Amino acid sequence: MRGNLRSTRGICRGLVVAALLIFRTVSSAGAAEAGLFEVAYPPSQVPGELVFGVTYTVWIPPGDEPLRGVIVHQHGCGRGACQGGGTAAYDLHWRALARKWNCALLGPSYQQADGENCRLWCDPRQGSNQAFLKGLDDLARLSGRPELARVPWCLWGHSGGGFWASLMQTLHPERIVAIWCRSGTAIEAWERGEIPAPEIPAAAAGIPLMVNPGVKERDDQRFRSAWTGAERMFRFYRSKNAPVGMALDPKSGHECGDSRYLAIPWFDACLAWRLPAQQTETHTLRAVPVAEGWLAPWLAGEGVPANRFEGEPLESTWLPSAEVARAWSQYVREAAVSDASPPPAPSEVRVRDTAGGVEVTWQAEADLESGLAGFVILRDGNEVGRLPEKPIGRFGKPLFQVMSYHDTPEKPLPAMKFVDRSPVAGKRGRYTVRAINAAGELSTEARAAE
Repeated sequence: MRGNLRSTRGICRGLVVAALLIFRTVSSAGAAEAGLFEVAYPPSQVPGELVFGVTYTVWIPPGDEPLRGVIVHQHGCGRGACQGGGTAAYDLHWRALARKWNCALLGPSYQQADGENCRLWCDPRQGSNQAFLKGLDDLARLSGRPELARVPWCLWGHSGGGFWASLMQTLHPERIVAIWCRSGTAIEAWERGEIPAPEIPAAAAGIPLMVNPGVKERDDQRFRSAWTGAERMFRFYRSKNAPVGMALDPKSGHECGDSRYLAIPWFDACLAWRLPAQQTETHTLRAVPVAEGWLAPWLAGEGVPANRFEGEPLESTWLPSAEVARAWSQYVREAAVSDASPPPAPSEVRVRDTAGGVEVTWQAEADLESGLAGFVILRDGNEVGRLPEKPIGRFGKPLFQVMSYHDTPEKPLPAMKFVDRSPVAGKRGRYTVRAINAAGELSTEARAAE
């Protein structure tokens, strides 16, 4: 399988599997961004290999410490979903999780047209498993981070991506930290004989799993299987005392909605349970002490420590911590999770005079709990502008990066830049920037360098 590789480290050549590899720049908002690397493979006609082209884009947090894992954000079926997957590695909110745990953030993007058979990639046994492993190997070489090919994975999947993740669970249980299946699993397909039934190793039941359907899918002719498959997956693994939960989104259909506000803290807690305390070459994951988790009624209610749960434990939702139990209870009731903590303050605020006015630029990280909704720009303590000027939230809360149906940022990706077109004549003024998270909390002010 031949491949094109692109990186922010410049142009060079190398041989991987006897193919000439070309390095190019990966850009964000029109400018090269450090830490982004990309490999792209064309479709293959070799039996057993992937029939669709695929691009893997990875973001690696700054610093030289060895990576501890890879967070995989896998899109669903169809052309729109594939295009949406192309921006997953640019997502500032998911990057906050990756940065906290020193994990890479990987966004696959398959070149599948509408009407083509999605299962030729979302069943990993059809070649996407092989391509995924090859992509990790090539990205490890390209980035100079050899551990990228060996560290464990968190798998998030929407629709066909959840189908893919639920089968990867049976193929690589020793590599998977946790799995979030948003509106998609493969279990009914293999039970109906539509695909070959996988061999399910005992270790698969040791992986924390959350199934996350939308309530509107339950009575939707097209997407009802996302609901029934989630319920079947939950009952199948929970009956084995697996650490599995059901998070019913009470407001959405097949779109991802605001599921990230529960998915990110849930992965955060699972990473705390499972990543080894000390970095080792084997990257062996720690077992989940299921009895030390929290339990809640499977669809709604309040979570309690497992040893205090009064219902049938194997019919309950398993949750990894008190904090996640609180968030889950809010989410299944309101499709929202409260947060009173402020976001991180922006950094590297810079000001320069231009023909169009005073240009203010900065850098910012998203709030782990509530993401990044935007910024307030002030001059001499008075607000002169906001970004975005008109917040958009078609598929969930309005964010600085407008969210798509697929839980990925829509293009064009916004720049952290504001032009003050009405500065005080003869006086630049003192500019500061504050971040706003999706809960409406403001950061402290970050001041431009004098």
